[in-house]
Amino acid sequence: MKRMGMRLAMIAATAAVGSVAMAGNPDRAGSAGATQLLVNPWARSNGWSLANSSTLRGVEGMYGNIAGLAHVRKTELLFTNTRWLEGSGVTINAVGFGQKLGESGVIGISATSFSFGDLPVTTVEQPEGGLGTFRPTQANIGLAYAKTFSNSIYGGLLVRVVSESIANVRTSGICFDAGIQYVTGPSENIHFGIALKNVGPAMRFSGDGLSVQGLITTGSDQLTLQQRSADFELPSMMNIGAAYDFNISELHRVTVAGNFASNSFTKDQFTLGAEYAFKKMIHLRGGFLWEQDITDKELSETVFTGPSAGISVDLPFGDEKKSALAIDYGYRATNPFSGVHSIGVRLSL
Repeated sequence: MKRMGMRLAMIAATAAVGSVAMAGNPDRAGSAGATQLLVNPWARSNGWSLANSSTLRGVEGMYGNIAGLAHVRKTELLFTNTRWLEGSGVTINAVGFGQKLGESGVIGISATSFSFGDLPVTTVEQPEGGLGTFRPTQANIGLAYAKTFSNSIYGGLLVRVVSESIANVRTSGICFDAGIQYVTGPSENIHFGIALKNVGPAMRFSGDGLSVQGLITTGSDQLTLQQRSADFELPSMMNIGAAYDFNISELHRVTVAGNFASNSFTKDQFTLGAEYAFKKMIHLRGGFLWEQDITDKELSETVFTGPSAGISVDLPFGDEKKSALAIDYGYRATNPFSGVHSIGVRLSL
């Protein structure tokens, strides 16, 4: 089994090298769809901008690196509410569940939905509205399986169904994630991780909203023309991360982590972060995201300005104090708007 895990690690590393060679394509920026897949809905990893992709544990791994799901001890339930770009009125709700199966397997399911509020219906004849309102919807549901191959190697696969719609136009599709984590060091304090995300077939919008009605020029008969929507690709990407734990004592730990995100349709991103843990109960973290031209307001292609911060409080309970109820908070600075605020509640049994 350990040999199988090593083979998976070698395959993932080979794929990573090939992807990095073709990494980042800003000329294709804006041509991908379903960009909801690039939004991290979880509070804890948002606190350091997903610098911890190599050390993700539990349900949150179903976004950053699915291999992290394999670390669920027995059962884990997580809910997070995010105020996306404070002031825009957009909120994100995410729920995730992980359950241990047998000695080494874990199955997980997650669901994320975006709320944009009520938007006015407008037409060419009535651009100011007055025709009522509609609610756009964006959501995705993921089903995952992760496995512990040895004391050092963890891997997982995830399939995700994506759905987007307005009143009369909709689309749906499917994509896949795969990831692996490797832990080594004298006290298992060195971490590496590779995750391939959002790989799937192209999607296309359809619905009555793409049809046009008009009169035939030679008579009074009305004709309906159905327009075809162009296909669009999914925003596939790869995360490559590493981290090092400084176990100062049984009470104090400091982790330094970094992640490289190779994007197929936007600029590549580098993230550095650090986390301080006291008694495994209080966690303080911060990070910084960098991509080319991020400090230039005219040329920057991301809403994030770089800094992020977060805090978690874990309250252990049970006979052996291995179960915990946790509250997580994460913040990411943005321009424009007033940042991204995420707060979550986690139950680990």
